[in-house]
Amino acid sequence: MLFGPPGHLYVYFTYGMHYCANVACEPEGTGAGVLLRAIVPEHGVSEMVARRGVEEPHLLCSGPARLAQALGIGREQNGLPVWEAPLAILPRAGTDGGGAAVPRIATSPRIGVRGGDQKPWRFVDADSRFLSRPLPRPRTGSGGAAAARVGKNR
Repeated sequence: MLFGPPGHLYVYFTYGMHYCANVACEPEGTGAGVLLRAIVPEHGVSEMVARRGVEEPHLLCSGPARLAQALGIGREQNGLPVWEAPLAILPRAGTDGGGAAVPRIATSPRIGVRGGDQKPWRFVDADSRFLSRPLPRPRTGSGGAAAARVGKNR
């Protein structure tokens, strides 16, 4: 499914115990997707609490396996277009001039990727308390570059 049409879920089983979901995002035939790592639980929270067995809002969907469990995403959802999946990817309320603060987008290296590929392919709302892992603290000292880059909404 990751090589399938864009906008469809690629659901996979990892470590023999958890489901995770990506959204395919390139033309059909090109394997590329965005891992759904965390969301702000705003709708269907009671169902998420029931599926996860936790009530703490920041623990419901802060991590790819937690998110999949909270949303009821499993093997059956593999290949579903996101508009039919148990989630909706919508613009943040207010980003169209409605008055809500525009998020401060930050980038950092991906989580769990070690070795050579340390490209900043993780994009987050730098001020969100719902991140699956906090942003790395910028390194200080002689010649150290910041591990996380923060910028305006890009």
